[in-house]
Order: sequence, then C-alpha cells, then structure tokens
Amino acid sequence: MFIDSVELTLSSGKGGAGAATFRREKFVTNGGPDGGDGGRGGDVFFKVDRNSHTLSSFRGLKQLKAKNGDNGLNSKKHGKKGEDLEVIVPPGTQVIDVESGKVLFDLINEDQKILFLEGGLGGLGNWHFRSSTNQQPRYAQKGLEGKSASVRLELKLIADIGLVGFPNVGKSTLISVVSNARPQIANYEFTTLTPKLGVVQVDDFNSFVMADIPGIIEGASDGRGLGLEFLKHIERTKFLLFMLDITNQRSLEEQFEILKFELNRFSQKMTNKKFAIAITKTDAMDLEEANSKIISFFNSLHVDKNYDARYALSDNLPNYLRDEAKKDDISFIFPISSATNFNIKALIFALNDILKEAKDEKTNSS
Repeated sequence: MFIDSVELTLSSGKGGAGAATFRREKFVTNGGPDGGDGGRGGDVFFKVDRNSHTLSSFRGLKQLKAKNGDNGLNSKKHGKKGEDLEVIVPPGTQVIDVESGKVLFDLINEDQKILFLEGGLGGLGNWHFRSSTNQQPRYAQKGLEGKSASVRLELKLIADIGLVGFPNVGKSTLISVVSNARPQIANYEFTTLTPKLGVVQVDDFNSFVMADIPGIIEGASDGRGLGLEFLKHIERTKFLLFMLDITNQRSLEEQFEILKFELNRFSQKMTNKKFAIAITKTDAMDLEEANSKIISFFNSLHVDKNYDARYALSDNLPNYLRDEAKKDDISFIFPISSATNFNIKALIFALNDILKEAKDEKTNSS
C-alpha cells in the first residue's frame, strides 16, 4: 500500500524522579542523604532512510512516544536515560505542524537525522538539598514532563524525471519499457492509482529515476480526478516530460495547454520548471494522419512552420527537433512508440543529456 500522508502525535519521554534516600552502612553512623538524580526522558528524532519508500509503516498509528527516564537510586546513582524514539522516514518527507500548517522540516538527504523533541529533565535527588541547617532533606524533585506535538508527515517523491499527461496516454507503458518498474497497464483510465518510481539504466555509468503519477485531467487543480492528490510529487522532480497521446480525442495542442494550466495553477514552482514533450502512440495511427497532427502541433508552438512533414516520423527527427524546440524553451519534442520502441533510445539519451547539463550548471554556479 502506498501512503503519502499521515498524522501523528509525537511525545518525548518524561524525566525520572530523583530519589530521597539516606546512606546506610555498617559501622557508619548518621549517614547523610544520598538520593541520585532521575534519568532524562528519551528524545524524539527524525531519521531519513533511503531503504524506506512509503509512510505505510505508520498506518493505523496515532501516537508514538519515547521512553521515560528511570528514577534515581540510592548511593547517588543516576537513573537510566529513557530510550530515544527514532521516526524513520523515506527521503522527500516533509514534517508539517498540524495546528499552524508550517513546514518544520524538509527531509531529503540520505541518513539525515534531526532532533525534534527533547526529553524532560530528570529530577534532582535529595543529596543536592543538604545544608548546614537541613542535614536530612526528605524530598527530591519530580522529573519534568516531556514535550508533545501533532505533526503531519507528507511524502513527496524525489525523482529526476516526472511524467505528466492525461490518463491512459502511455506513461505506465513507457516506464515499464525503459525501467525496472512494473506498473499496472490496461486500456482504461486511472490504471495508475499511486505514484511509481523506476530506475532507467542509460549505460554502465549513467542512470536516472523516472516517476509516473496518476493521470491529470481538466480541473485537477480543483480536485477532480486522482491527479491533485499526487501533483505535489511533481514538485520534487528536476525535469518534466509531457506525454501527449496522438490518438486522444483532444488535439495535441489542447492536451498540452490543459496540462500546463493545471500544473501552473497548482503551484507556481511549475512555471519555471524545465520540460520536454513526447508524442505517444504514433504506431496506432496512419502515417499521413499522424504527420499532419504532429506538424499542426509544431506550428502551434512556432517550432518551424516550414518543416517537411515527410520526415515527422523518420529517424532524422530527434536531432532536428532538439535544436528547433530549444528556440521555444522546450528542451525537445519526440514522437515515440513504446509498443515498437520507436525513438525510445533517443528519448532516454536526450533525458540523460538534460540531467547532465543541469548537474554541470549547478556545479559551475556553486
């Protein structure tokens, strides 16, 4: 089960009480106070573990608490500190305060460990309170209470490439062809009910992570369909690949404009995110009709109104479109077919080049 949002009440441990004891030894008269201090309560930590991929381990849980500190003992012995609570979360988890809605932590780095709530201090034993006027104090401090907080954990998948498109446009098929992911594939809408991650192996030295989310429909930013619940995952991706179905009843132009509108309306972060376009299912349409639709789409983007339609689905297309599309702030446009593997290798290499360029830019800027 994929769970990407849970609410929990977390509590640190209570400090142990100090002891009110007196020294009692053979041949020692008038033994004084020797009560030890109480142990400190356990702390609450968040820890990022890359081997964890969902928040399903918290399913059914409402409250998690660190252990209380042990009480102090005689002979000035300290009580044992309470066992800490480590809340193990996958990379990409945000910790949000339920009451204020404020993001407390954004946990994205592997093995990141953050102290969230400190345990209560242990009480002082009675030997601290001895004095010349009170040589037999019979009281000790109670331990302090721990702290509690109600938080919401939200997981936003971290991927290099995010696939964006209407339902049943071929996202699941593509990710199953190019990666190790095995999503459900069927000829009806919303076969993808939860986000899927797949590792795309480019060559012996290069790979990247691709994310497939449920299809986005018109009105998704208002809560229609399944897309809104998972749109937040796209915010984490470094690059977007719009997938437009050439066999869809909507034109390529209409699909593209609706998807852009819904993403930008959901989050302003989407406005400046780099993207490319893949035109899917080109094998399912007559060549002449497919060419006509693709050229019409090119013209709507002002890529090149004079481009020769005869080469729209030829092997000459990828390099040409990569150069032309960049003029319109689109990294590239590839017609593809996952069923026949048409342009799939070119698509993978182009995506890998984009990620390498982004990495080089980040390195040079820092």
